[in-house]
Amino acid sequence: MKKRYLALAAAGILTASPLLAQKKSSKPDPLKQSVQQTIDARFADMTELSDQIWAFEEIAFQESQSAAALSGYAEELGFKVTRGVGEIPTAFVAEYGSGSPIIGILGEFDALPGLSQNKVPFKSPLHEDAPGHGCGHNLFGVASLGAAAAIKDLIAEGKLKGTVRFYGTPAEEKYFGKLWMIRAGLMDDVDVMMDWHPAAETKTAVQKGLALVDFIVEFNGQAAHASADPWNGRSASDALELYTSGINYYREHIKPTVRIHYHIQDGGQVVNVVPDYSRLWVRVRDTSREGLEPVWKQVEKMAQGAAILANVDYKVTLVSGIHEILVNRSGSAALQKNLETLGPISYTDEEQDFAKKIQEATGKPQIGVVSEITPMEETEEHSMGGSTDVGDVSWVVPTIRLSATTAPNGTPWHSWAVVASGGMSIGHKGMGYAAKALAMTMVDLYQDEALRSQVQAEFKEKKGDYVYKGIVPDGPPPLKAGY
Repeated sequence: MKKRYLALAAAGILTASPLLAQKKSSKPDPLKQSVQQTIDARFADMTELSDQIWAFEEIAFQESQSAAALSGYAEELGFKVTRGVGEIPTAFVAEYGSGSPIIGILGEFDALPGLSQNKVPFKSPLHEDAPGHGCGHNLFGVASLGAAAAIKDLIAEGKLKGTVRFYGTPAEEKYFGKLWMIRAGLMDDVDVMMDWHPAAETKTAVQKGLALVDFIVEFNGQAAHASADPWNGRSASDALELYTSGINYYREHIKPTVRIHYHIQDGGQVVNVVPDYSRLWVRVRDTSREGLEPVWKQVEKMAQGAAILANVDYKVTLVSGIHEILVNRSGSAALQKNLETLGPISYTDEEQDFAKKIQEATGKPQIGVVSEITPMEETEEHSMGGSTDVGDVSWVVPTIRLSATTAPNGTPWHSWAVVASGGMSIGHKGMGYAAKALAMTMVDLYQDEALRSQVQAEFKEKKGDYVYKGIVPDGPPPLKAGY
C-alpha cells in the first residue's frame, strides 16, 4: 500500500502474523495455494488499512474516510471503482474482469456509537463517547477486498475467467445501506455472492438470523405549565408511556421467536412543562418476514390507541427493514471443505493472555481463544440471534457466508471488547483467515460450473415463487438522520 494512507501508531499492538496452522492436502489446488500466498504477501498492507478504518470510527452513512481508504486501495490494486452508488456517497463497487461468471463479495466498514476503545484488554476509551468498531467491520471490508484482489490477480494472469466484484456497503448497523444498493439493481447480474462476518468462532454461517423492521413513532400534544395549568396540556409523554406499556403487555401474546425493542429518543425536555412532543424508535423482529409482518402491523396500530388515550396526534414513519437470510447449503458445503483445508488459526502465548484478560474483564470463563473447525451445522427452522441486510442480498442472489474468529470466545458482541480485539493481532489474524477461505471458495466457483449450477438451483428452489420486495421507504436513503 502506498504511504499516502494514514500511518497509525502501533503502541500496544501485539505483533500480527498471517501464518496459520494448516492441514496438508494430498492434492493441493495450485490456484488456491496462489490466493493464500497473495493474501500473505499483502497481509501487512491489509493490517494497516484495517487499523486506519478502526481509528476513523465512522458511523452509518458517515464513513467517508473509510470508504475513501478502501476504494483507493482497490484502485491501486487495479480495480475499476464506481463511487456513490445507490444514492449513497460512501457506497462503491470495485470490479475487474469481464463476462461470466460474475462472483461478488460484500464488505462493510461502519462503526457503532459510544464504543471507542484502546487496544488494551480492559475498558479504556480511545476518544470519550466516540464510536468504535464493536462489530469488527474494520476487518470485514478489508478481508473481503483482500479476497477479491487475490482473485483479480488470477483473472489478470488468465488463470480464471469471469468478473470479480467487490461491494463496499455502508450503514449495516443502522438503516441497512444494502437495501438502496439492491434497489438500484447493482446486484441483479451476480451469479453468486460471498460474505463473511467477524465472530468469536470460525465456521460456515448457515443460520437464518432474524427479519426485522424499524419505524419511528412520534406523538404531538399541547404544552402547558405542569403545575399552574396542566389541564391546558395534552401530554405527548403520556402517550409515549401508554404506548410502551401496551408493547410490554403485548409481549405475553407473541411467539417466542419475536423480539420487540424500542429506544426513547425524546420523552420531554424539562420537568415543569407538559411535553408537547415525544418520539421513539421501534424495532420488531422474527425469524421470517412472513412471521414479522402481522406483529409489525399490530405494534404500529397500537400507537393510535395510545394517541387516543392521551388525546394527542401521532405519526408513524417507516425507516427500513430487512429479510432473514436465505441459506445456501450447497455453497456452504464448498466453503466448509476449504475451512477444513486451512485448519484452525494458531495463536501466540501473548495473544492467549490478551484473550484471557478480555474474558476476565467481561466476566467470561478465562479459556482464551479456542480455535477449531467443526462440522457444518444443520440449519434451524427458527434460528435466533442478530439481523443483517445481507439477508436481503440472499433473496436477490445466492449467498455463501462465513464466520471467522476475530475476538476471544464468549466476548460480548457490540462491546468495547470486540473493538480492542479488532485493533490487534487476534482480529488481524481472523481477517487474513477470512480472506483466504473466501478466496479459495471463489476459486471453486470460477472453476466448477456444476457447483455454480447447484448453488443457483438451491437458491431458486428455496426462493420459490416469492417476489422480493425490500422494506424501504420511497425516496433517497436517510443520509443525515444520524443516531
